[in-house]
Amino acid sequence: MRILEQQVLDALRAVHDPDLHRDVVSLGMIRDVTIDNGAVSFRFVLTTPACPVKEQLEHQAREVVAAIPGVKQVTVKMEAQVPQGRGIPEKAGIPGVRNIIAVSSGKGGVGKSTVAVNLAVALAQTGARVGLLDTDVYGPNVPIMMGVIEEPRVRGNKIIPREAHGVKFMSIGLINRGDKPVIMRGPMLHGVVQQFLRDVEWGELDYLVVDMPPGTGDVQLSLAQLVPVSGAVLVTTPQEVALSDVRKAFNMFKQVGIPVFGIVENMSYFTHPNIPEPIYIFGQGGGAAMAKQFETVFLGEIPLSIEVREGGDSGVPVVVGHPQSTQAKAFQAIAERLAAQVSVAAMASPELPELNLGG
Repeated sequence: MRILEQQVLDALRAVHDPDLHRDVVSLGMIRDVTIDNGAVSFRFVLTTPACPVKEQLEHQAREVVAAIPGVKQVTVKMEAQVPQGRGIPEKAGIPGVRNIIAVSSGKGGVGKSTVAVNLAVALAQTGARVGLLDTDVYGPNVPIMMGVIEEPRVRGNKIIPREAHGVKFMSIGLINRGDKPVIMRGPMLHGVVQQFLRDVEWGELDYLVVDMPPGTGDVQLSLAQLVPVSGAVLVTTPQEVALSDVRKAFNMFKQVGIPVFGIVENMSYFTHPNIPEPIYIFGQGGGAAMAKQFETVFLGEIPLSIEVREGGDSGVPVVVGHPQSTQAKAFQAIAERLAAQVSVAAMASPELPELNLGG
C-alpha cells in the first residue's frame, strides 16, 4: 500500500501544541517528511528546546503516524528553533538576538539577580543559546553569581562577553572591579545600556536575559527605548511590601509597551528538616494572587534555601551545584514555562498566521 506525504501530514494535524493551541502542521513544526517502503521519517521542530512537553508531543506524533495503514516504522528527529520575538517594529534589534527578556522587581532585596542568573543557566541547560546582561549598574552582582570576575576582552570595536555555565554574560562589574562605586546620572546610564546592547559581541542567541536594577527609572526606560524587548518577568516575594512595588513595575512595563510574561515568587516558603509543613516566613500566595489580578501567568514559586544563597556566593548557581534539589527543579520548571510564553508571544501577531522557523 502506497503511503502519501499528505496522509502523514493529515494524521499529524491531530497533534496540538498545548501552549500555542494549534496543530503542529499548521505551526510549521513538521519538516522533511520522507517515505520509503513503509518507513516514515520526519523532523519535528519545536519553538524552544525548553519545551516541557517534548516527549509527549513526540509520542503523540509517533502514534498517529504509526496508525496509518501500511506504515511499518516511524522515525522522528526532535529539534528546536526559537522564533524571533515580535518586539516593536520601529526599533532596531540586536543582530543575532532572537528574544530579549527583562527580569525586573520594582524593588531590591527580593532575589531578582538570583532568579535572572538561574533562569538564564536553566535555559542554557536545555540547549538554548543564552546571554545574560547585568544592567544593575549600581549593584552589579552577576559576575560573583556566575563565578567569573575577569575583565572582558576587546576585539576590534566589540567587547567579548565572558562565559560561564553555558551562558554569555556582560556586567559593568567586570569593568569597574573591586569596591569602587559607580556614580552616574541618567544620560550616562543610557549610554552604558546602549553600549552593552550594541557594542558587545553577543553572537547568535535565542534568549538574552536582562537583569534590571530595582525600581522604574532610567535603565528601564533606556531598555524600552533602545531595543525591542520581547517581554518581562517580574520577581516578588509573598509579602505586601514587595508586592506593592512590583505592581508599579507591572504598570511601568505596560506604559512603555512591554508585555509581562509572568510573575515569579521567590523565597516562597522554608522547609525545616524537623517540621513536616512548609514555613511561610514572608506570607503565602502573594505572587499567585498578583498574577490573577493582572491577568498574567504565575510562572512558579521558589523556596528559600541555604543552597541558593551558597550558590550565589560561590559562583555556582543552584541549578548547576544542586540540580536535583527542590529549588533547582523550581527554576527549571519556571524556565520551561517562560520559554513557552516567549513562543506564545512570538506567535501572537496577526501578520504571522503560520510559524516560519526557517530552514
